[in-house]
Amino acid sequence: MAMITKQEVLKLANEQSPNYVSIYIPTHRAGAETLDGQDKIRLKTQLKNAKAKLEKRGLSDKEIEGLVKPVYDLVNDSEFWRHQSDGLAIFLSENTFKTYTVPVYFKEFNYVSDEFYLKSLMPLFNGDGLFYLLSLKNDMVKFYEGTRYSMTEVITPEDVPSRLEDVVGYDFEQKNLQFRSGQQGDSKSGMYHGAGEGKAEELNEMKRYFRAVNDGIMTMLHDDQKPPFVMACQDFQFPIYKDVNTYQNLHDEHVSGNPEDKDIDQLHEEAWSLLQPHFEKAREDKLNLYSEYIGTGKASADTNAIIRSAIEGRIDSLFVQNGAEIFGHYDNTSQEASIQEDLTDNNISLLNLIAIKVFEKGGTIFIMEKEDMPDEHHKTVNAVYRY
Repeated sequence: MAMITKQEVLKLANEQSPNYVSIYIPTHRAGAETLDGQDKIRLKTQLKNAKAKLEKRGLSDKEIEGLVKPVYDLVNDSEFWRHQSDGLAIFLSENTFKTYTVPVYFKEFNYVSDEFYLKSLMPLFNGDGLFYLLSLKNDMVKFYEGTRYSMTEVITPEDVPSRLEDVVGYDFEQKNLQFRSGQQGDSKSGMYHGAGEGKAEELNEMKRYFRAVNDGIMTMLHDDQKPPFVMACQDFQFPIYKDVNTYQNLHDEHVSGNPEDKDIDQLHEEAWSLLQPHFEKAREDKLNLYSEYIGTGKASADTNAIIRSAIEGRIDSLFVQNGAEIFGHYDNTSQEASIQEDLTDNNISLLNLIAIKVFEKGGTIFIMEKEDMPDEHHKTVNAVYRY
């Protein structure tokens, strides 16, 4: 799986094309849904529905087939389906074809309109617990992208060494390096013992290895998003990695123990237990601001006011009900929205418009269940303004 960055989403938001197709489906890592091709069937169903919408927009059969060919190729790519996570997002236009496998569950749907549907990607960037995890051993490096719900392994670039011996030039184990815990089981005060080499040289070799890992990982993390970064490693390794780390948001606690003894689900569970208080506090702080500000002009649940503020870049925090929609038109001249019951051939998702504008202007977006929305009377979209 390749990572999706904020810059890539912003590029999709500013795409210039006559037709935009967005498809979301839930996917599975293994099991019958993968083996029996059920995920493929979901994609084919959504593609069929999207083609019907493109026909209503006036495209010929030849134009439609040419546009959707990359998706058909994907349906038949068996290797692609072996490396799925919880959700698949596809963005297709005359100029763009992008697919993202992400650790977020999507309800399957398609959207054919005058812009891409990007609201469903917001949990990856704002308010829903995006984090990175690096699982580090002498002979294996794995990098993961996670949310509060799940975690997916990310393909690392060639810049990331996979083994210590790739950096130091020989098999680390053959040097008979041993690690022995300090007194009373305090692994943080442990000592290195290597035959004939000396502690300082052994420590230097490990630092060289970890520095190379850090430098390689940083080539992936050039985006301006800075989610927490958690290490999974033995206790004595963590302070060594911290010493060479250059990532701004390395978490001060790590998943302790040999990563080889834990599967992806256990790693995710332990990482999230470390990070949950951090994310819950951030969300609670914003929810409390809404309660404090509503009625003062510093917060709103009015769709028109929120759209205007989003376009002007005045929204600090946006709360959107999970699964809810508001369809219609927005007139930039009058700054008024006309709300309609359903999505049609010539209107748009106003919630998608709001989310994209808030995202572009650097606001925080929380996709929340109905019962968790901050305004007890107006539960579709709420906002706290910047002042």
